[in-house]
Amino acid sequence: MTIKEIAQIAGVSISTVSKIVNNKDENINAETRNRVLKIVKDYNYTPYGTVKNISEAKTFMLGLLLNASAGNSRFLDSILKTAQKNGYSLLLCDCMSDPDQELKNITALCRHKVDGVIWEPLSEKSLEYARYFESEGIEVCFVNSPADPGSRIDFTRIGYQGAKLLLDNGHTKVGCLTKTGSRRSQLVLEGFKKCLFDNGITYSDSMNLPIEQDDWHAGLFSHTPTGILSSHYAASLRLMEQLARIHYRVPDDLSLVSLRDCPEECVHYPGISTLRIPYSEFGEYVCAQLISRCEKTGNAPGEFVTDCALENTLSLSLPYAHSAKKIVVIGSINIDVTLNVEELPQPGRTVSTSRHSIIPGGKGANQAVGVARLGNDVALIGKVGSDYDSAVVYSCMEENHVDVQGISRDPRSETGKAYIHVQNDGESTITLLTGANQKLLPQDIRAFSSLFENAGYCLLQTEVPVEAVREAAEIARKNGVKNILKPAAINRITPDLMQYIDIFVPNRKEAELLCPQIADVEGRAEHFLQMGAETVIITLGHRGCYVKAPDFTGYLPAADFTPVDTTGAADAFIAALAVYLSAGYGTEKAARIASYAAGFCVSRQGVIPALIDRNSLEGVVRRMEDWGV
Repeated sequence: MTIKEIAQIAGVSISTVSKIVNNKDENINAETRNRVLKIVKDYNYTPYGTVKNISEAKTFMLGLLLNASAGNSRFLDSILKTAQKNGYSLLLCDCMSDPDQELKNITALCRHKVDGVIWEPLSEKSLEYARYFESEGIEVCFVNSPADPGSRIDFTRIGYQGAKLLLDNGHTKVGCLTKTGSRRSQLVLEGFKKCLFDNGITYSDSMNLPIEQDDWHAGLFSHTPTGILSSHYAASLRLMEQLARIHYRVPDDLSLVSLRDCPEECVHYPGISTLRIPYSEFGEYVCAQLISRCEKTGNAPGEFVTDCALENTLSLSLPYAHSAKKIVVIGSINIDVTLNVEELPQPGRTVSTSRHSIIPGGKGANQAVGVARLGNDVALIGKVGSDYDSAVVYSCMEENHVDVQGISRDPRSETGKAYIHVQNDGESTITLLTGANQKLLPQDIRAFSSLFENAGYCLLQTEVPVEAVREAAEIARKNGVKNILKPAAINRITPDLMQYIDIFVPNRKEAELLCPQIADVEGRAEHFLQMGAETVIITLGHRGCYVKAPDFTGYLPAADFTPVDTTGAADAFIAALAVYLSAGYGTEKAARIASYAAGFCVSRQGVIPALIDRNSLEGVVRRMEDWGV
């Protein structure tokens, strides 16, 4: 910087500046002298006489002039290592997004006679200051320069690569998670758009998903989008928190690919598929480029190519519609009041107990939780009352990751109750207060018909009105969904319902009640097949079950568990049967696995607390069966 420029900044004459810097300022007031001296120090002005004495020799010192908002530790570390490896030391200056500070830093680097500078200009106007480096013969390499698109990491290219990963995995309904006001997000979005265009997918503004807004969250419930590219890892973490609150699982419900700045970020959430931004490689490239210019070796590295390899596939999978089919459950929702007694109540006798439990239940709720515990998506359709018990039900279902969209409140009913007496050997009797369950109507099923889309199985029970059951079975059939029916609390079943049933699962007593004219289990199974069912499984308690299916016919033994409470055996069995059939298992193996789920359930008190999770179930099967799971 010249004495003339110092005088202009200070608002004084050149002679005044000269007198002050040469200690000839006796007649200059203190305020002016102090102001000029501050500017001289701020802008690193050196009197000409002093400059003449400075050596022309190399200093082997490089300057790094960056803006703090864009700094990255891996970028800085790489520059430092490359400089030291080549015998250079480093002066780091931070502009702090302040143009005045940027100019002060430039003059400081000139005063220190650095051999070269890596400079990130704050703006295009900043490039006017390049003359200070030119006048001192200092080499400059720009990064993120407005005038040089090649001086930056190509985030547009990374955005293209990230979007292509989603498309290659079959996603067409995609979105780009961005940060408002971020230049990086803008560039990533540009690459995202270009990738869609090149692959014949029309971009719409609704695909831009600002992390600061939540109006696009509603689309997640309908799986729009099925895959998201995120420009910032911190935004990905926020999204993961939001998904957890609505019980969405990555990548089952949503695939996520995120850019990642530094290794430390993955400590917070290791389950995200990431594209590591090549800050280290870029830092090494820029520093090597500058050193080559300073030493005039002529072997500067070529153009920097931004390539990012996918680090893992933890949150990247096929779209939701291509993955495991969800299961829809239509059935009763109750509050189970369980009383543990020495023996079941008899007419004319009073039975007392000191042990009881009150928890949500009902065949619909039990089967839905059973499916969810085994890791399958599940939606429950049913009715509860407008009472405190309904809140308990909603809370329980949400805690167990059951989709509760199909549960509605009836303002004129109370939530159903089941009064269960359990004696010491695990046998039980149940008295039902139907409550809101009897208000489940065909129109309620139709209102939630969208839940049948992309479902694999529909689980039905007759503790709700048979008209609603028939409506659900018909809608399921139209959507290509297989129906499994548990005939509870009825003494007659009609062909107009059985025509929609793929798997019919009565217990021994229910089969006898529905088919009293035939004496043996096998004959009754054949009768139900004649009525329209494709497969019949008659459960026989501790004797196991009888299966008559297109791919298997025969008896299967019960799992060897000591019974404590048999109330939930059938619900646990049917939930596991549906999950493993949905996973592609044959009827025999699925029924064998389901027997272990039922056995585990009856060995514990209650139903929902006794339902087994997938890891535990498959661990038991592996120990007991030579074919494993």
